[in-house]
Amino acid sequence: MNASPVALITGSGRKRVGNVIAWSLGRAGYRVALHYYRSRPGAEETLAEMAAEEIEAAAYQADVADEAQVDRMFDDLLAHFGRLDVLATCASIWNARPLEETSAADMRRSYDVNTLGTFLCARRAGLIMAGQVEGGSIITFGDWAIRRPYPDYIAYFAAKGAVHTLTQTLAVELALRNPRVRVNCLHPGPVMFPPGATGKEQQQLTAATLVKRADDPESVAHAVRFLIDNPFITGACIPLDGGRTIYAGEA
Repeated sequence: MNASPVALITGSGRKRVGNVIAWSLGRAGYRVALHYYRSRPGAEETLAEMAAEEIEAAAYQADVADEAQVDRMFDDLLAHFGRLDVLATCASIWNARPLEETSAADMRRSYDVNTLGTFLCARRAGLIMAGQVEGGSIITFGDWAIRRPYPDYIAYFAAKGAVHTLTQTLAVELALRNPRVRVNCLHPGPVMFPPGATGKEQQQLTAATLVKRADDPESVAHAVRFLIDNPFITGACIPLDGGRTIYAGEA
């Protein structure tokens, strides 16, 4: 029986931050469960690439806002791997819309994916981990700008702001069931340029940080590994933004 730990990374089918985390954990010795919603080609490509590096991996499709689909994903994962040690909730939607055009449906859809989706996956994963002697580690994802929001993303920021409280509540609930289950949150900044960002936009995103760097998804993978490895951190919500939360730009 393979005793290697297992990590599920939601939203890891596309070549974005979740995919980078999946590769980082796979190369660190984890068996990897990729999750995708509509990005099946990307997930299948990653599976083939991981197989070439002898990383054991499987892919699962689900709408994280659908409880039945989430339960099916976890049932299939357990049938294949037999356990779960790490969950990173990278599945997210991020749509710009002026305040005047933001509808109740927009708010609900953002909440369904960004908040409810995080809850459904973290609850199921956490209860699985609570039943394991070794426990496990859950890393949720918020956003740096819930502290300093900018226009046109009110549905997104409201949903991501709730992840902060959700993380701390889950940390308490799950530790009471098994003290070795820990839940923490990362609030990323410009760790990966948006698709189609112009050279000027990339320069602006870089200049907006104190460390004058951006587009560094490996920094997220490094933070995830740190939170997994440190047994004394739980309920923490950590900015991973190059100082952008505290820096408003040049005076």
